[in-house]
Amino acid sequence: MRDSGFMVRPMMRSYINLPVIYCLVSAFLFGASTPVAKRLLSSFGPFTLAGLLYLGAAIATFPMAFHGGSAELRRDPRQRRMLLMAVIFGGGVGPVLLLLGLRSASAASVSIWLNLETVATTLLAWALFHEHLDRRTVLAVFVVLLAGVLLAAPSGPSGLVSGCLIALACVCWGLDNNLTALVSGFTPAQTTVVKGVLAGAVNLVIGVFVEGSPAVGTMMLVAIVVGALSYGASILLYILGAQQLGASRSQLLFSTSPFLGMLLSWLLLGEPILAVQLVAAALMLVGVILMLSARHAHEHTHEDIAHTHSHRHDDGPEVTFQELINRHGKAL
Repeated sequence: MRDSGFMVRPMMRSYINLPVIYCLVSAFLFGASTPVAKRLLSSFGPFTLAGLLYLGAAIATFPMAFHGGSAELRRDPRQRRMLLMAVIFGGGVGPVLLLLGLRSASAASVSIWLNLETVATTLLAWALFHEHLDRRTVLAVFVVLLAGVLLAAPSGPSGLVSGCLIALACVCWGLDNNLTALVSGFTPAQTTVVKGVLAGAVNLVIGVFVEGSPAVGTMMLVAIVVGALSYGASILLYILGAQQLGASRSQLLFSTSPFLGMLLSWLLLGEPILAVQLVAAALMLVGVILMLSARHAHEHTHEDIAHTHSHRHDDGPEVTFQELINRHGKAL
């Protein structure tokens, strides 16, 4: 009996894949942000809530911001300009547009629309940085856009307005993804802290003037904690998983986050399950799988840039922490 018990524990450990768990928990936390933010909008305006969420993300990642990066590259004016643009679009404008769209749309529909970020990132990489765009990627873009229009159409003008706001937010994050891919002197934790502090503080100040001073209390603490978990802890867990799994596999796992957000919207908020959401989600899933498979089916040629590298343990090429974050399309 002792011997059999001794043999069970290694076998059980072999079935526990911690990197996969890290990526799935990261996807869950990020997906949960949409339905929870929908509920928080009853207590805060879009600017105020965006500020609180991103300040929470900065608090969560602050302890990790003292490690890594390159001081020499951080002194490069070009690096700082790109980071500033990423802060403005990814940390400032994008979250407010998302919350404005979320205010008048169901959280389930917004969760599905967030797949547009992958499309925006890909198209901007092609337009601005001459990334390769093959037929499979073009087909994926068409399928995802078709799903987005299909989801917005039944709701009439209000649905189209919400869909456009979410699409614009995804464009902001797509630009953020492409810019931060080039900001190699900063680690993801450092860029998250900068975005959280600068963009969060600016949005919070705007919120005070436009929406009124928020009540200091439990709901403010909840908003900060949500930001810390969904935007701060999520990115750190993704890094832990991606170090072991590699960019493509971790990205595939994280791509479940919008669908988890849709499911949580039905369960937590009691939103009705609509047939159009199921059809749009299925189309989005096909489009995302096509895009991810196309993205890793060929090699990219990039401009030579100095990078600060960290190691991962898979059979793919070495990538930086920053590249891991930007390849899976999750902007902060």
